[in-house]
Formats: sequence, structure tokens, C-alpha cells
Amino acid sequence: MRARRSVALALTGVLAAALMAACSNGDDSKNTAGTGGSTTTVLNVGMPNGPQTENHNPFLGSSAGASLGYRWMIFEPLVMINGIKPAEPGKPWLATEWKWDANFTKLSLTIRDGVKFSDGTPMTADDVAYSFQLRKDNEGLNTDAIPYGTITASGNKVDLTFTRSQFTNQNKVLTVFVVSKKQWSAITDPTKDILKNPIGTGPYTVKSFTPQTTTLTVRDSYWQDLPKIKELRYTSYNDNNAQTTALANGASEWSFVFVPNVKAVYQSKDEKNHKLFFPANLGIHGLWINTTRKPFDDPALRRAMDKVINRDDIFQQGEAGYFYPKVESVTGIPTPAGESFIAPEYKDKKHVVDVDGAKADLAAAGYKLEGDVLKDKTGKPVTITLTDPAGWSDYITDLEIIKDNLSTIGIKATVDKANQDAWFKKIDEGDFDAAMHWTNGGATPFDIYQNIMDGKILKPIGKGGVSGNYGRFNSPEATKALDEYANAADEAARTTALNTLQKIMVEQMPIIPTSASNVGGLYSTKNWSGWPSDADPYAPGQPTQQNALEIVLKLKPSGA
Repeated sequence: MRARRSVALALTGVLAAALMAACSNGDDSKNTAGTGGSTTTVLNVGMPNGPQTENHNPFLGSSAGASLGYRWMIFEPLVMINGIKPAEPGKPWLATEWKWDANFTKLSLTIRDGVKFSDGTPMTADDVAYSFQLRKDNEGLNTDAIPYGTITASGNKVDLTFTRSQFTNQNKVLTVFVVSKKQWSAITDPTKDILKNPIGTGPYTVKSFTPQTTTLTVRDSYWQDLPKIKELRYTSYNDNNAQTTALANGASEWSFVFVPNVKAVYQSKDEKNHKLFFPANLGIHGLWINTTRKPFDDPALRRAMDKVINRDDIFQQGEAGYFYPKVESVTGIPTPAGESFIAPEYKDKKHVVDVDGAKADLAAAGYKLEGDVLKDKTGKPVTITLTDPAGWSDYITDLEIIKDNLSTIGIKATVDKANQDAWFKKIDEGDFDAAMHWTNGGATPFDIYQNIMDGKILKPIGKGGVSGNYGRFNSPEATKALDEYANAADEAARTTALNTLQKIMVEQMPIIPTSASNVGGLYSTKNWSGWPSDADPYAPGQPTQQNALEIVLKLKPSGA
């Protein structure tokens, strides 16, 4: 899924999409849109992610549940953290209390009583402990490389130890979702197996599935007040354009999708009800380069490429002047959100297009520009394939701009509009030259740099299950600085480590940062009210983020 774009993006992210499935609005007699908001019972959620395969495995980013976001309606976290205010205390969820020791190597959790899984069995501390043990025992599930030590359960308590400080991973540990030990202990390989009958503590269960639409229905044994939304319909549209059309005509009421000329094609269709909420977070988007492939394993070449990228064009044309603002700092840290973190030597240094400077740097590094062809140190022409899913129209436009930019220094670029599933596999296994992608976001730039540079999540080419470092950047210095930041005894030590990471980013350019991230969404207030907004930013607006559960629980029929 497009985790941070979903990524998510995410992601991430984080996502692209398929047949409109008859717009997948269905023949719902229960959705009485236009006949009085107070009787509305259905919410239609959409994503531009193409035909889905029936798989509700919440651990797999490629599953339908992750791609469309409905896994969060079935599987719940221990603590609900506001993704746009990650430094704020979280809300008790399946855990009622939690306490870290002084050096963040031990966590004690108090588990909520009275919670039942959707199969009617009670959720216990054993289930919570098992949910952590499952991640510890299966590297592919431990996507954040959490260094678990002991995991014990007693009564309604769960105690975890870690082999090093989890200061930077507090939220990642607390937002772990809980699964049923009864169900998952019978699954052969949780990193790969298809799950068709998900059992969770959340308020919804799967009612039906097609490659275009997954329908969830509310269950009556949920531990909180039941949501007003009785049925959630998740439709996967063919591409951004199909999703945008569905939003404009009301077939889809909530999505995260890039919309060119958003005022004309979406907001103007219903100025009263069609809303945007795109709060920023401290994450970025950029051109991830496979640093294992020659000649792109050379930092000098990557720096020269960075110098010719036109971020103004990417923002105005690729991102329609609103979606992802440009990253100006050479460190890749978004401003103004990250201004206070930027090292003194980089405070006033911003990205500018400098073709002549790039050519001079390349010549000094041993490259030769013969006519309009750049040749590497072995005399071979430098070519590169830039790839992203065909339906991700903003990224594709970004790549076309980058293609033209690179031609100014003699690099022949080709834009590959890939099939989404094939693309995910290639990114996961390192079978690509370069791709637009997002990074993790967090309360500090640590999460950005960790996602890009951490050797602990570095995997060899051909091995999937990556959670970052898609470019296979191998820098022991960066890994050491990340460790020093994560285990620092005070803020001064953290600042020193973060400054080192900025220097590595500037000098080695493992990715070319282009844009700041957001966790936004487009939604309609015609049938449902209570959405997050600039006035009430209680959660990110993105339907594929974990906080989407909190939004669904808060929504009520408009006019009720």
C-alpha cells in the first residue's frame, strides 16, 4: 500500500487501483444519502489501489486489509497515538496503563479487562504477550527491528524487556496491534499466509469480499460504545482519476488520493461538504536510489543528480501546488516543522538547481559528458529507470520532471509505469534503479534517517520483508549515529548524533529528498460529521492510518 500516500504510505506508507467495480457504491438500501442524514448507516471509503486479493493478514503491507486500511477496524492497538502529535501522551486502548523504566529497556503494561475477540473469546494478557512474541520470533513481522528481550504475562500484566533503549521506538511498541493467540498459533507462516477469517478485538468483522469491494459490518460485542456506522465499504478504484471521480460524485466519501486541480474537480462539486485535511508530519518523499547498482553506488553521482532536480516544478506540477510541499533544506529535513533540528552548518543551505555545478562535480569525480551523454568511469553511458505504479499520477509526473532534469547532465532516464503488485515486489527485494517513495515520520527527524540509513534493517538484494532502507544504503557510520541517538543519555548527545546523520545525508545522498509528507484525507460531511480538521486535529485524516479507527468511532450521522 501507499503507506504515507495511502504508506504507508504508508507507510507509509503508506496504493493505486483497479476496476471501478460499478463504482462500488452498491445498491445499498441502508445508505440513505440524500434522504436525511440521521438515517445513514453506511460509510463508503475508497483508495486508488486496483483489484485486491482476498487476504486480511494485518501484518502484510500488500494485503487488502493494509492496502485499503480496514485492518485497523478489526485489529486494535494497545495505545492510540495521534499521528500528527506523536509527542503527546497516547490514549489508553487495549492497555489501560503503561510504564517505561528510566533507560527505556523495560515496559510494563496493564491490559484492559472485559475485551472480547470477534469469535467471542476473551482477550487476555496472554494474547498480548503472544502478539509481541510473534513479532520477536518472526523477523518478517518485526518491521521496526525492535530488539525484544523477555516477554512475560501474569494476570492482567505484561512485562517486556529490550536489549537496548527504546526511547525512539516508544510509540512503535505502544501501538502494536493485538491478535488472537488461538487463531495465530495455528497459522504456519504468519509472514506469508493468507488470512480469510480475521479475528480481532475491533468493532467490525468482514461481511463480504470482492476484488473491488470489501464490506465490514459492526459487531455487537465490542468493548466500547458501538460506532454509529453500521457498515463500512472499502472500494479499490482503478487509479487516481477513478477515485477522484467517485469522490466528486459522492460514491466515495473518504479517501487519501492525489487530486490535480482539487478545487475545480472536487471541492467545487459540493463546496459545503467536500473537505480537505492534510496535516503535515515529519516525514519526506523522494527519489530512492538503489545504492548497490553501479554507477549509482557512487555518492558523487548521487549528489550531482540532486543538484539538477527542480523541486519547484515537482511541487507546482507533480503535487499540484498543495499536496506535498517541497523540501528546501539540503539535509532533507522538512521546514518549518523540523527547523529546530537542522545543524548549524546547514541552517541557511537550501536546494537550488545548479546544472553547471553538477557538471563540474561529475568531471572532478571522473565522469565525462560527451555531447548529451554522460559516461561513467568505465566509459559506459549512464542510464537509469525511474519506476512507480501507473496509477500514482503525482509520482509519475514527478518522475517525468526528474527524467528531464537528469537529461541536463547527460543521464538518460526512462519512466516505467509499473503494475503495483510487481512494483512492490521489486522495491521489497531491491530489484530497481530508482523510485519515488516515502519515509517514516515521527516526532523528530530520527525516524526519517532511520528509515533511510539504518543498517539494522538492511537486507541483501533478493530478500524481501524490508521496512525501510529500500535503497540498501550500507553505512556503518550512519548506523552507529542512529544507535547513539537512540541510546543517548541526554539531549546534547542526541543533537551530536543527529548532526552526524545530517552530514551523511548531505554528503552521501542515499535518497534525493523532494517533498515533505502529510497524513491527509479528503472526506464528505454530507452524511457524516465529526471528522478531524484544522480546528480539531484529534487524528490524521488518512483512512489507512491506525487512527482511522478513532475517526470511525467518533463519526455520527450529519444532522443527527
